[in-house]
Amino acid sequence: MIKINFLPALLMLMCMLPACAQTPTTEQQNKNAMDNKNQKPEVVVNKEELKQKLTTEQYNVTQMCSTEPPFKNKYWDNHITGMYYCVICNSPLFKSDTKFDSGTGWPSFFKPVTDSSLIEIKDTAYGMVRTEIQCAKCHSHLGHVFDDGPRPTGLRYCMNSASLNFIPDEEK
Repeated sequence: MIKINFLPALLMLMCMLPACAQTPTTEQQNKNAMDNKNQKPEVVVNKEELKQKLTTEQYNVTQMCSTEPPFKNKYWDNHITGMYYCVICNSPLFKSDTKFDSGTGWPSFFKPVTDSSLIEIKDTAYGMVRTEIQCAKCHSHLGHVFDDGPRPTGLRYCMNSASLNFIPDEEK
């Protein structure tokens, strides 16, 4: 008889659910999310060209709102100084000095490079209410924002590495 130990998988699931089930940040952000839903992207992308250019995971995350696995992605543990850009349109999104270890296994930031570099969309998928974050220029899915981050903003922009491109300062 084979015994299967489900405890490690159950513990991992229990750790991930609180991070994903956070409520939207503020009423104003919820209003902005609804306003942004009707905006047209500044950069229009060809889906077929993207399928050729991107990995399957990058395409699924940025175009199909998928989520990469925690702790098994490119930037969750990156501590190099530099800038994070949108993998689709190369817009600057986050500076490395706003990145912090959230313990979730995804790269997390407390502030975008500018207030206009991201848009927020109300996300009610999977029976949760969250705020999706998209690139303001091309509307690619990046991740979600939660109100359990560090000071000074109190926000946690929980991003997918697959939606980001990192350039170290010494390469600029």
